[in-house]
Amino acid sequence: MNATNVKTALPSEGAKDLAALAEPADAVALEDVSFTYRSAGRPALAEVCFTQRAGEMIGIMGASGAGKSSLVKCLNAIIPGFEHGHFRGVVQIHGRAVKDVTVGQMAPIVGMVFQDFEAQLFSTNVAHEVAFAMEQIGLPPDEIRRRLEPALAAVGLAGFADRDPTSLSGGEKQRLAIASVLALRPSVIALDEPTTDLDPEGRAEVFALIRKLRETGISLIVVEHETEEMRECDRIVVLRDAQIIIDQPPDRVLSDAALLAGCGIRPPGLNQALWALGIDAHARSVDEAEALIRRSFPSLPPLEWAADQSSSAPECISSDGGSAPALVEVENITHVYGGTVRALDQVSLTINEGDFVAIIGQNGSGKTTLAKHIAGLLKPASGRVKLAGRDRASMRPVEAASLVGYVFQNPDHQIFAGTVGEEVAFGPRNFGLPASEIERRCERVLKAVGLESMRDRDPFLLGRGERQRLAVASILVLEPRLLILDEPTTGLDYPQQRRMMELIGELNRTGTAIVIITHTPWLVAEYARRAILMRKGRKLFDGAVRDLFSREDLLASAAFRVPEVTQLARRFGVSALTAAELAAALRGSR
Repeated sequence: MNATNVKTALPSEGAKDLAALAEPADAVALEDVSFTYRSAGRPALAEVCFTQRAGEMIGIMGASGAGKSSLVKCLNAIIPGFEHGHFRGVVQIHGRAVKDVTVGQMAPIVGMVFQDFEAQLFSTNVAHEVAFAMEQIGLPPDEIRRRLEPALAAVGLAGFADRDPTSLSGGEKQRLAIASVLALRPSVIALDEPTTDLDPEGRAEVFALIRKLRETGISLIVVEHETEEMRECDRIVVLRDAQIIIDQPPDRVLSDAALLAGCGIRPPGLNQALWALGIDAHARSVDEAEALIRRSFPSLPPLEWAADQSSSAPECISSDGGSAPALVEVENITHVYGGTVRALDQVSLTINEGDFVAIIGQNGSGKTTLAKHIAGLLKPASGRVKLAGRDRASMRPVEAASLVGYVFQNPDHQIFAGTVGEEVAFGPRNFGLPASEIERRCERVLKAVGLESMRDRDPFLLGRGERQRLAVASILVLEPRLLILDEPTTGLDYPQQRRMMELIGELNRTGTAIVIITHTPWLVAEYARRAILMRKGRKLFDGAVRDLFSREDLLASAAFRVPEVTQLARRFGVSALTAAELAAALRGSR
């Protein structure tokens, strides 16, 4: 099929053109599609079959490596066009086989928004970014200009044409990536984990846009790990070991606890609460969950939300107790990027031995900048950082490394050695530790992170979760008293997230102070005891997580959303951070 045939045979003007067809075919059909990447030992897809009707929204879920991204890459010829390997089967878009076509020829028909949306943006202003793809498919300048503003308006970026993409927030950047696809007017759009690096506000923006696109009739395929976002799909397709194991409406998929557990998918928080109460049901909203609970427990009083409810959960460790100096003291730190952007504005805080702190806030609020100052990766414009009572600026690297370790969000920004063993040994060797001590430490930390059998492996051939654990090990080997982790669960599926957080929790229980930067509310609720809320370079709150989650006004000002379980608990006058806490409180009140 040549380019001309593709453009004339397949709709490229969006869902309104589809409505004009007398008998619209399935938007997407895969028939026995199999694909094995070159040099891979097993297939990424194995005899996959499914169809999508025009205008449907389908969610794709499964553990890492299940085949989700590979599936969507088949839709616009990235597989096998760019990703080489052995491909079999038939992919059809609106009844026509996608065969012997290029990615460029498919772009006006099947739009793709990638997980790493930043990698899609490279132009000097927003207008050029949106125009680029249209130029590549040969649209005339007048048509490009005609499509530009409607595409920006559709994603809420009207008036942004002259803005530098690097100046946009995370949510705005992702919406810009979607606008670049929308301008081509595809009838099918696939979004591969479109909100991975976004704060709760950015996530809400993108999924609000997805709902808006759905209303226009565009066929949508969304790959996502977070189940709460998938409840509005028409169907959810779950992959495991390169095969589809279920293709059903959300109510059917998300209510099956055994299925979700077997496929590495986190159950929705509301369902976890219902199941903890012995209610075998699926809730699509907090309102629905409340109604289900009240029907099952009719004797519950109609309590109003009370922020001062007591709980047996661990509270925030005091920041000023004891006579010993704090492990970390941040004193009036200010940091300015490029001479104009004030990323931190006179921030002060302390961190003590044994603390487990979550730093939260919107993209650009100063979270990572603050953490990098504690780790010594940045120098402040004013203020200072003290470690164990000493000015950090006066300490030798080996002294500071024994107090504070920093794990980057992307493990590939940290890993460089030829083997796992060499990676872990680099730090202590660089600091001149004896060979016997290096060996003792390497054995201990590799066992702690579950990589002892991979010592001779190439780090870059490991999975994302394994590389993340290796990055942690390479810092743990220096035996720091405080470990800072920037978004430690980004890019990980639910089992990997649990393994990473259990490792971090165990380190904390054995005495290591922990600071995590995260956008994931349930991680804060289940693991952290103390939260620091940042907004525009300032510290808005520093205290117990439970106290912060009761401050609806403060959370709203920073666009942070508490877990749905906490929202549900408020309906019953309970201050609960987890499903287990809520269930225990309600059973006790009967």
